[in-house]
Amino acid sequence: MLRLTAADAREGATAVAQRLAAAGLGAGDRIAIAPHHEEDRSAAQEQQRGAIIATWGALSIGVIPVMVNPDLSAREREYILHDSTPSMILDTTEDLTALSLPGCPIDLTRARFPVYPLGRPMHYSSGTTGKPKGVWSGALSSENAEGLWGTEILMWGCTPADISLVHGPLSHSGPLRFALFTLLAGGEVLLPGHFDAAAHARAIEEYQPTVAFVVPSHMQRLLELPTGLPPSPYRMLVHAGAACPPVLKQAIHDWAGAEHVWEFYGSTEGQFTVMPGTQWASRPGSVGQARADREIRIIDGMIWCAAPEYGYFEYWGEPAKTEAAWQMLDGRRWFTVGDLGRLDDEGYLYIDGRRDDLIITGGMNVYPAEIEAEILAFSGVVDVAVFGVPDQQWGQRVCAAVVGNVDTEALSLALRSSLAGYKRPKDVYAITDLPRTASGKVQRLRVAALLGLE
Repeated sequence: MLRLTAADAREGATAVAQRLAAAGLGAGDRIAIAPHHEEDRSAAQEQQRGAIIATWGALSIGVIPVMVNPDLSAREREYILHDSTPSMILDTTEDLTALSLPGCPIDLTRARFPVYPLGRPMHYSSGTTGKPKGVWSGALSSENAEGLWGTEILMWGCTPADISLVHGPLSHSGPLRFALFTLLAGGEVLLPGHFDAAAHARAIEEYQPTVAFVVPSHMQRLLELPTGLPPSPYRMLVHAGAACPPVLKQAIHDWAGAEHVWEFYGSTEGQFTVMPGTQWASRPGSVGQARADREIRIIDGMIWCAAPEYGYFEYWGEPAKTEAAWQMLDGRRWFTVGDLGRLDDEGYLYIDGRRDDLIITGGMNVYPAEIEAEILAFSGVVDVAVFGVPDQQWGQRVCAAVVGNVDTEALSLALRSSLAGYKRPKDVYAITDLPRTASGKVQRLRVAALLGLE
């Protein structure tokens, strides 16, 4: 397990900022943090270290890192690199490491190094049309940077005594944010390289981490270990990214203590609510109340959130989608990601359903339209519907139903070269026809029922 202290991270981030400035990069420019997947655990740990330091260093001068998932296929990866037009591409672990070495031509003194990063990374989230879209906030003023980062650090109570154990990929917004919160507060981060339930259990016992961000599938795998888990050392165990089944939620509370467990509802675009574990038993199914500086409303069944100025975002190069995501109400800007929900009399939010065009598997967003476009290009496919079914380990399992004269095994094999592993259907079913509405739209939510999978 690789340990990254705040002092080491800040020193490396200063060197990164120096090198980027020497290369002529400044506020609003982009660099791609796009290393390829490392199978070796030690190399993967160094890659995680380099990604965190490069992100912090770039943001300290307003350069925006574009986070590229190492598990994407070559085609998916190239799309993001082409679309985001980065000034620099860091595509190896060695590139990331070299960027943070000391000895740089420009003196960026500690006095000029900002307290808070001047922006947030750009993450790409696959769109409902199958085209990935970048969530872009650009460079921030010092005041807005303090709002973005300082509010979170205060809300989660991060201190120099904290030790954060990384569970998920740092190309994903949640794990990266919590690692940076901890370092900005003066704590340290434990980097495992990859998630491995047994290795994480050993790290919990040996290093006694105080903070972790997880998705429910992480906890499911940890709690299923035949050796069991050591006593929880966490003062704060935060989960999000997918619905948490009540049985699993209770098991997490039994292990860590409800007073130490928190859930939040959010997305790459922005954060909505937070829910302490102590309130869950009296409001089962809720994801909490609006976070600080935010307000939630339900309009025509859809969840809208009033965000502070530092919470504004755009979809990179997609003005029409940006406009559809925002509206002005009572002199404030409100955004939505299209999820459906309801509020009770005390302002607690309940998710009535994610969009039927979204599958959340292991905390990762998968949009059926993107997968369907790949499948329709395969010989013999006449029609297709990609859908999610409940899965104890992953929350939802990606499945596909195809119409036509199709070799489903050959189809699954072909998708390995074009889609990231978490996007590929785990099961492909041959079907004679797909259920549709009167207007001809495929009813994805009915497909699982027709196949007897619910």
